[in-house]
Amino acid sequence: MTAFPVGAQAQGGGTSAAAPGLPTDLSIWGMFAQADWVVKLVMIGLVLASLVTWTVLVAKHLELARQRESAEQFRDKLAATQSLAQLDPAFADHPIVIQAREEIAQSAGSLDDREGLKERLVSRLDRHEAKVARKMTQGVTILGTIGATAPFVGLFGTVWGIMNSFIGIAEQQTTNLAVVAPGIAEALLATALGLVAAIPAVVIYNHFARAIAAHRAVVADSAAALLRVVSRDLSRGTLPEGKV
Repeated sequence: MTAFPVGAQAQGGGTSAAAPGLPTDLSIWGMFAQADWVVKLVMIGLVLASLVTWTVLVAKHLELARQRESAEQFRDKLAATQSLAQLDPAFADHPIVIQAREEIAQSAGSLDDREGLKERLVSRLDRHEAKVARKMTQGVTILGTIGATAPFVGLFGTVWGIMNSFIGIAEQQTTNLAVVAPGIAEALLATALGLVAAIPAVVIYNHFARAIAAHRAVVADSAAALLRVVSRDLSRGTLPEGKV
């Protein structure tokens, strides 16, 4: 009969002995510091992914704003131009003009084939538009990757952390919430970081997708305006051979 109280006292003593080992700092940094090394790696990766997202936002926003303004000025100037000879010299080195110049130079001696020249110009300008779109999407596609994978990476960290918590429950042979809760909180922090990384990435990706589509439309309008100018010169017979 005396063995039972002794056992109970030993079990109670074991529980009280484990108490000093429980985490006392439940701040975000404290939970990170006390987490398993795998969960730490997951958290660090998600924080880096979030930094990449905001870096791309700033860099790509500045790039698109600068190029969009320049493209709109060129489109408006070209739309008001009646002949290539009247084109503003400031736009002589614009990529679209260079493409037209090269095609006209390569078509020297066959400018009487107006439809053939127009088809070749359309082909060149379509390729230029696609090239601009590819350049604009550089750095943006990584946002889609982060938005799609970050929640699952965070979930992996959570699963790993909760698994370790259950292992700790089995080793300490206790279901005391004070023992279990800190480990689960550390694990859930990984999921929270995954959402923090993924949600802005998806929103910013969609924003840039619309901005790039709008910029591509401006490039397409400029190409169409240049084709109209070339068509006018062909009709008048004033298209210069070998240069624009």
